[in-house]
Amino acid sequence: MSVTDWTRATAAQMADALAAGEVTSVELVQAHLDRIAAVDGLDTPSAVHAFLHIDAEGALETARAVDADRAAGVELPRLAGVPIGIKDVLVTQGLPTTAGSRILEGWIPPYDATVTRRVREARMPILGKTNMDEFAMGSSTEHSGYGPTHNPWDLERIPGGSGGGSAAALAAFEAPLTIGSDTGGSIRQPASVTATVGVKPTYGGVSRYGAIALASSLDQLGPCGRTVLDTALLHEVMGGHDVMDATSLDEPVPPVVDAALEGARMDLTGVRVGVVRELSGAEGGFQDGVKQRFEESLERLRGMGAEVVEVSCPSFEYALAAYYVILPSEASSNLAKFDSVRFGIRVEGATIERTMAATRAAGFGDEVKRRIILGTYALSAGYYDAYYGSAQKVRTLVQRDFDAAFAQCDVLVSPTTPTTPFKLGERIDDPLAMYLNDIATIPANLAGIPGMSLPAGLAPEDGLPVGFQILAPAREDARLYRIGAALEASLAAEWGGPLSAQAPELEVGK
Repeated sequence: MSVTDWTRATAAQMADALAAGEVTSVELVQAHLDRIAAVDGLDTPSAVHAFLHIDAEGALETARAVDADRAAGVELPRLAGVPIGIKDVLVTQGLPTTAGSRILEGWIPPYDATVTRRVREARMPILGKTNMDEFAMGSSTEHSGYGPTHNPWDLERIPGGSGGGSAAALAAFEAPLTIGSDTGGSIRQPASVTATVGVKPTYGGVSRYGAIALASSLDQLGPCGRTVLDTALLHEVMGGHDVMDATSLDEPVPPVVDAALEGARMDLTGVRVGVVRELSGAEGGFQDGVKQRFEESLERLRGMGAEVVEVSCPSFEYALAAYYVILPSEASSNLAKFDSVRFGIRVEGATIERTMAATRAAGFGDEVKRRIILGTYALSAGYYDAYYGSAQKVRTLVQRDFDAAFAQCDVLVSPTTPTTPFKLGERIDDPLAMYLNDIATIPANLAGIPGMSLPAGLAPEDGLPVGFQILAPAREDARLYRIGAALEASLAAEWGGPLSAQAPELEVGK
C-alpha cells in the first residue's frame, strides 16, 4: 500500500505496517493532518468540521518518539504510532477542553482523564479534540457552541450526536480511530448514520474519570472505528479497572479482540439472536429502507448458522419518557458546577448571583438550558416522586425486560436508528422529533448493558447509511464483537471491503 492511501487504511493495517517498517508514525500523522486541512476547515461553510482543536505539534512529537523507539528495538504497544481523535468531553492536559460549550471556551485542563492517559501510554498520537453537541446533549451535533459538524456521506446532513465529530472524522478519513461517549446513543447513533462502528461498553467497563459528566448513571465512554476489529483494539486500550472511578468494574477487559477475530470466520452455529419486537420497526415510525436492510442482515446471520427469534420487551414503550426525566435531572445537578467562579467564562454582574445568572445565560446554549430547566423541575419539592421516582421505576422494568430477553437469547438486535441521517436544520426546532431518533439506543443506557452499531448497508431510497445494533448482557461485551465481526465479514464479501471505506469523495467548498 502506498503512503498516499494510508488515510483509508484500517487501524489494524496501520499497526501491522508500522511494525513491519512499511510506514512511519510521522508519515501516518502527517497524512491525516493533511487530510484534516483539506476537508475539515471552519472557513469553508460546507467543510466537515469534525474537529474543534488540532494538536499537530503534539501529535508529530509523539510520532517521532514512537519512530525512534521502534528503530531502537523498543517493544511497543500494538497501536503505538496510530493516530487518534478524542471527543471534547474528555479532559486533556495542556489542550483546550470545552465539551462543545461556550461556557468552557479556552479552558485548558491541568490533568488527563484516565482514558486520555491510557491513550498516551499506548503511544497513540492525539490529532485533536472532536466536535460534539454541547455537554453531549443532542442527536445531531447542531447544538455545539462552535458550529455543526457535517456528515461526510452528504454534507447537507447531520452526522448524528452527540458525538458527531468523532464519527465524521472516521467517515471523512481524518482519523482511523476516535473516542466517544454514550449517554443514550451518542456513540451508536452517529456510527449508524456515518457507516462507521461504535461501541458503548458495559457501564463501568471504561473509566469515566476526567469525562465531563452529563448524567452520571448513564454516561459511558467507548471506542469508535471503521471496522469491528479496529474498535476492539481501541476498546482494549481504553478498558479496565480504575481506582479513580468508584463505578469502575474491578475485572479484566473482556477478550474483545479475540472475539472479533473469531467472528470474522463467519461461523455463528449455536448462537441465538433475539429481535426486539418493540425496536424492530414493526409498529411503525421506521424508514422502509432501514427495515429492509435490517431484515437482510438477519438473513445473513441465519446463513452463518445463527438462530433468530423474536422477543418482546414491553416496558421499552416507556423508556424514552423515563430517560428524558432521568437525564435532565442528573444534568441539572452535574452542570451546577459551572457557576462563573471555578471554570470557564465569567460575565460580571452587580452581585455573585447576577454574575452566575449572566454567565450561564451567555455560556449555555438553548438545548442545555432546556434540559436544566426540565431536570430542576423534576427534582423540585412535590414533584420528585411523581417524575424522577417514577422514571426510576420504569428503569427497573427495562432492566427486568432485558434480563428476561437474555434468558432466551445470547444477543438482542435492532436497527440502530429509525431513519437515515436527516438534513441539517430539519429538526432543530422540534425537540421531540430529535429525541425520538434515540428510541432504539436509550434502553441499553438505562440498563447499563453494552451495545454496538455497525453498518448494515445503504438505504435504497436515498443511498445513505443504515446501522445495525447489537446488545449483549452486562460484562459480555465480547459477544458484540463476535456477532458484529461476522456480519461485517459477510457484508464485506459483497461490497468488496468495509462499507466505511467506500464513502464518497468529499467536494468541500462546492
